[in-house]
Amino acid sequence: MNEQRVLDISWGTIVKLSIAALIIYVVFLIRDLLIWILFGIIISIIFDPALDFLKKRRVPRTFAAVGLYLIVFGLIAFAIYATAPLFIGEVQRFSQFLPRYLENLLPALEDLGIAAFSDLDALVSALTENVQENSANILRALGAIFGGIFSTIFVISIALFLSIEEKAMERMLLLLFPKRYEIFVLDVWRRSQRKVAGWFFSRVLSSIFVGAATYAALALFDVRYPLILSLISGFLNFIPIIGPFIAGFIVVIVVAFDPVTFATGGINLLRVVFVVLAMILIQQIESYILTPLLTKRFIGMSPVLVLVALAIGGELWGIMGAILAIPLFGIVFEFFRDFLQRRREEETATPLV
Repeated sequence: MNEQRVLDISWGTIVKLSIAALIIYVVFLIRDLLIWILFGIIISIIFDPALDFLKKRRVPRTFAAVGLYLIVFGLIAFAIYATAPLFIGEVQRFSQFLPRYLENLLPALEDLGIAAFSDLDALVSALTENVQENSANILRALGAIFGGIFSTIFVISIALFLSIEEKAMERMLLLLFPKRYEIFVLDVWRRSQRKVAGWFFSRVLSSIFVGAATYAALALFDVRYPLILSLISGFLNFIPIIGPFIAGFIVVIVVAFDPVTFATGGINLLRVVFVVLAMILIQQIESYILTPLLTKRFIGMSPVLVLVALAIGGELWGIMGAILAIPLFGIVFEFFRDFLQRRREEETATPLV
């Protein structure tokens, strides 16, 4: 005789599943907004040590927060404003010199036995348009990092309000969790703050290394604007994946189309190759040696977890995910480690029957 199994699901279970599905759907719809809010929270955490220091010097927190944000973001805006003309000018020079360079290159290719292009004018036109289009895309990518002016203002505003309101995040967390978890949640949050601050400090050290190494390489090969280009490389190093690529592109454009070198004998391919190799070597050292070691030192995550976090963050949310990956992963890692440790202690304390 066949037994009939009846799956009994209560209305309470159905309601809970429906609410959970609705929450997941809403989170999916506002995922971009959540990313910006997370950016704001992390920025506010980064500013907290400086604000606490100023508070000890009896500086009002509101005045200190507004002044500090104006100084820091004002300097960043000025740096972008000061260096943008260099980048745009070099890209324009690149597009202007490209036809002439190709015309000089074709005889050399023919001497090597490489067939010349059948329609030089069409090739030059296509490549020039492609270069101009890609340079515009790179500029748009730089602007898209914070999603435009509105998103930038939104992120900075969130961070500023959290910085002005002391312990705002702690109060919000206490509203979300039951009172019996109050000590546990606050302890995890404060240690997570230290991890985020450690992550930022490790990124600063990595960027200083990239900037200094880039300056040394450019000065060695007698490249124009070594200081400006090294500052750009160090600043863009904060942006995983695309940041080093953009910095390398800018450096190669400046090296390849140096007006003095180009006017006397065209592009110095040997110098371009050496500079490209130097940039690749610097990024490999920073990405696979320095960053994992610094992250382990200041955040307590193993190098393997750092690389996994970067890969997952980049895959899920692109550039923003890669930037947020390590601090968020550090917070989640801290929470689950404490949660599992708490469970083990409770199981150990429970007497066996």
